[in-house]
Amino acid sequence: MDHRSTPATVRRGNAPAPPHPRPEADTPGPTGLAGRRRRPGLVRRLRRALLAAVVTAAVVVPVSAAARPRIPAPPPAVLPPPTASNLEGAYAANRADAAEAARMAAAHGDRTRAAADRAMAAPSRRLLFYDGRGPGRAVEVFGDLAHADRVAVLVPGSDTSLETYDRFRAGALALHRRLGPRGAVLAWLGYETPGTVSTTVLTPGRAEEAAPLLTAFLHRLRGVVGPAAHISLLCHSYGSVVCGRAAPGLDVSDLVVIGSPGTGAPSAAALRTRARVWAARGSADWVAHVPHTSLGLLGTTVGFGTDPVSPAFGARVFNAGAAGHSDYFAPGSASLANLTRIVLGDTSEVTRA
Repeated sequence: MDHRSTPATVRRGNAPAPPHPRPEADTPGPTGLAGRRRRPGLVRRLRRALLAAVVTAAVVVPVSAAARPRIPAPPPAVLPPPTASNLEGAYAANRADAAEAARMAAAHGDRTRAAADRAMAAPSRRLLFYDGRGPGRAVEVFGDLAHADRVAVLVPGSDTSLETYDRFRAGALALHRRLGPRGAVLAWLGYETPGTVSTTVLTPGRAEEAAPLLTAFLHRLRGVVGPAAHISLLCHSYGSVVCGRAAPGLDVSDLVVIGSPGTGAPSAAALRTRARVWAARGSADWVAHVPHTSLGLLGTTVGFGTDPVSPAFGARVFNAGAAGHSDYFAPGSASLANLTRIVLGDTSEVTRA
């Protein structure tokens, strides 16, 4: 999600604006609570700002999306459920799919996608899943998954595709380097992420599609790592909406949201998860300026509700330093240090905000 400024007021038709504020607006009513008189105006302004964003996205996105044809690729390899003993075979099969996807993309004339597919097909890559069709989906493993007792699953936010995958991968690599030999990291690009400037980034539709995919993946992952391994789910930006939808019943130790516009739930308790719920936002993250509200509009919900770092939400809020929206896994950062502590189970060492 990218920050876009929207007008503070929206006029309909040619109706003139009122010449002066109504004097009684600041005058205590019968109950003496003038603040309550002003609050509906704030709510109306937030509604208008969100509506303006929706309308703008509805105009921009269909044009840009229609300009690029769907990219051909083979369907995902049909493989048995992953286990500790068959991981290498799964990695090899998915690398072969990526290589074939590269050939098909090149024949289609898409050099950028062909290059991304070829990179995925490199012998060193450990792909647990690969689908080169459309914007693409992939799950990559960093570390010895079969023997790890601490596992982190990263769920990305908007505008993450095979073409932009390297920036997501860099964060997974940075975390894996901090975890050491006992840890493994999985970069789960298992859903079609919304575009930053689009109607989909303001609504839960993509998250509702992704949640059962994430749930099924985590269930299969447990068959690889065994019941004793601790799994942490780290959800960035719109990815936190996906995790919020999938949260009930997930077999994970920790659920972490970073740079979150909201999870779609009013509180951590409403996520209905047994996991510890953590939240963080860097001081330079523009998502702080996103209205944390949820509105019914045109048959869907716009916005994702309570700010996860607010006391009202009830998460364990930790220090993310001066992180910007894309900086939570930056080497040497306060946020990466605390994410590492959470994954390793050193929760008493996590520095709070």
